[in-house]
Amino acid sequence: MIDPLVQLAKLKNIRVLVIGDIMLDHYLWGDVYRISPEAPVPVVHALRDTYTAGGAANVALNLTNLGVRTTLFGHVAPDEAGQRLASILSDSGVELINLNHNADTPTIVKTRVIIRNQQLCRIDREVSRDKYQLDNSPNFLTVLESALDKVDAVIISDYAKGVITQSLIDLILSKASKGSNFLVAIDPKPARKLSFVGAGLLTPNRQEALELAGLNINHDEKYPLEEICSQIYKLYAPHLLVITLGAEGMAICKDGKVETHLPTEAREVFDVSGAGDTVIATLSAALASGINPYQSAWLANGAAGCVVAHMGTVPVKIEELQTWIENHSEKH
Repeated sequence: MIDPLVQLAKLKNIRVLVIGDIMLDHYLWGDVYRISPEAPVPVVHALRDTYTAGGAANVALNLTNLGVRTTLFGHVAPDEAGQRLASILSDSGVELINLNHNADTPTIVKTRVIIRNQQLCRIDREVSRDKYQLDNSPNFLTVLESALDKVDAVIISDYAKGVITQSLIDLILSKASKGSNFLVAIDPKPARKLSFVGAGLLTPNRQEALELAGLNINHDEKYPLEEICSQIYKLYAPHLLVITLGAEGMAICKDGKVETHLPTEAREVFDVSGAGDTVIATLSAALASGINPYQSAWLANGAAGCVVAHMGTVPVKIEELQTWIENHSEKH
């Protein structure tokens, strides 16, 4: 078996394009000592603010932290949030493609109020989906085709905010099927009802996979993994389907059958925010660099385990993943 650390080093040789909904994640950290006299709500004593990249931008940060040459395509406005986000991306080595289209459309911001490591509430700042659409920009096609000519993989990161449209998916899949040798990986949102037949990789979570398969189950029923895998293959024919199952690990499915079930690593979980971004980033980069599906999923499983041990949206750190690999290589 090839040393996983040697395989991890291969990721520095590839280039990945992430296209999707870019967000700024804002955390307001504080404490609560009393209830407001104005209404039965807690009074939050704000202590500090932190900012990081969210949505498709978090996928990009995961990639560049793994050493992957990364380009990000989406909407970032020239507002305060956009400038802050652009700085975070630049400092991390992510190349940002911004069409400067609909400049008055605000950068998407998610503010989470955190009290003693518990999320009290979330405040979203965004406008209607059509405002974030990219493919109605006059120079969109030229910019996209230029970006696609340079990559080994494309990750479509859909957070249902408007960047990802059916026409955009069709363009990318068509380009990939016409001799362009790049992987198309999609983190799907079943509620969007988009078609992505023939994608190279789908990475739904437990509930998303159930919805993609068109199935409903009661809470006390056994999760029908084999049936879900079969149905998704019939409907979308992905080359590889990896379903993240939370505490139950990760299922690797191919040709409508479950090939392998990787257990999750037992560790304390502080926050699952962004874990799906880490999975699709690590999986896509590993597959694009020539690592086989099982070992790619094993790396992604380890990377996800690293990020859920932190509070907030945190991209994987390569040093932490290397330590995890060193501690688990014998089991592998």
